[in-house]
Amino acid sequence: MNELHHFPYKNILVLGLARSGTMTAQTLLRNGLQVTVTDLEAKEDDEAVLQLKEAGAQVVLGHHPLNLLDQVDLIVKNPGIPYRVPFLQEALKRKLPIVTEIELTSYLLHKEQLIGITGTNGKTTTTTLLGEFFKADHKPVTVAGNIGVVAIEQAEKLKDDESLLLELSSFQLMGTKQFTPHIAALLNLQEAHLDYHQSYDEYIDAKLNIFRQQAESDYAIYNADDALLSEKMKDIHSIHLPFSVHKRLENGAWQDEDYLYFKDEQVVAKADIVLVGDHNIANILAAIAIAKLKGVSNEAIHEVLTQFQGVEHRLQFVMKKHGRYIYNDSKATNLIAAQIALRSFTRPIIWIAGGLERGDDISELIPDLHHVKAIVSFGEAKHKFMDLAEKVPIDKRAVAETMQDAVNKAYAYSEAGDVILLSPACASWDQYQSFEERGHMFIEAVHTLK
Repeated sequence: MNELHHFPYKNILVLGLARSGTMTAQTLLRNGLQVTVTDLEAKEDDEAVLQLKEAGAQVVLGHHPLNLLDQVDLIVKNPGIPYRVPFLQEALKRKLPIVTEIELTSYLLHKEQLIGITGTNGKTTTTTLLGEFFKADHKPVTVAGNIGVVAIEQAEKLKDDESLLLELSSFQLMGTKQFTPHIAALLNLQEAHLDYHQSYDEYIDAKLNIFRQQAESDYAIYNADDALLSEKMKDIHSIHLPFSVHKRLENGAWQDEDYLYFKDEQVVAKADIVLVGDHNIANILAAIAIAKLKGVSNEAIHEVLTQFQGVEHRLQFVMKKHGRYIYNDSKATNLIAAQIALRSFTRPIIWIAGGLERGDDISELIPDLHHVKAIVSFGEAKHKFMDLAEKVPIDKRAVAETMQDAVNKAYAYSEAGDVILLSPACASWDQYQSFEERGHMFIEAVHTLK
């Protein structure tokens, strides 16, 4: 087990349990520290609570009494808890440091083992893809963080020759002070999570934390096509390594009409890449830049890119059926995500869309419909998509009551060479528990096609 080195705190409050808080408390206890845990919803007889008490933690459930702040010198909070809650506001008044468990990885590992990836869009695809590059080249790696695996749990048992590859959210990064990945990537910046962050500036500031503690010998990978991000990089002192889908970069990752490059080295032919869309080319370029810094071979990169079909529900290639190319983009729960998907194809598109009605002006998508030859809509917002089809106009249009019905109607409109695309542009909660459930229903329906 890796131990916390040069950790300057003795009495720690873990705010919020779930798996992240539980693993954090257990790690701190194993390192001989005084740990208090507080959670609003956990129960006294929960297994995690009983284990923490047995290990020596003080556990306070059902409320967050302010007197807990009198006995601690650090708060490790669940990333989802906003700073505006009164308990944390009081902690800030007292100038108590507040971090997330990501911070602790820098005390458990050598800096050279840490790789961090963040951005408004593309984090999961880039992180997953990079992990596959490492595995194809037989380089030891563990993928964790916002991707669904608790970082501190993995960091504690990581081997000395192994890299910890972290997908990082703004919620996690806002709670860092000394976190220092040797290689860090910021893919893009767009307004997001303003219900959590008090402003877009605060959101940007949180994202830039991925670079702030880097030394001049560390690497900062960023999207040179993002004007705002490029401007912000002027204050970052580590080695800049940009990527671009639009321009040649002497010291970065880039593309021309036929190939992807790292600096002046030709890495992979674009014709061999399964993923579609410029946004995915940007993700691939970021992953290539990190992979090349870590010595991954071009052969391994090529092997993965000829097979990698995308992260599940994110413009995921499902299958080719009688000449039709079928994609599951159920994660597209808003207009921007659907716009990205629609722009990713030059083939004719049969577009399956709809879901929860949230009052969005879907006419904003009209400029991106020039490849759409038919629309099949479902859910609460189905009639808005029918109105959109009439307005464009797109003559081939139909309403579906179920996902199976939607897939059948889309297939009936299609012919060989077409793309059948589920990219709902709406949340899923009117008919499904989650976008994942919606995507799985789509895939099941696709597999019933004759």
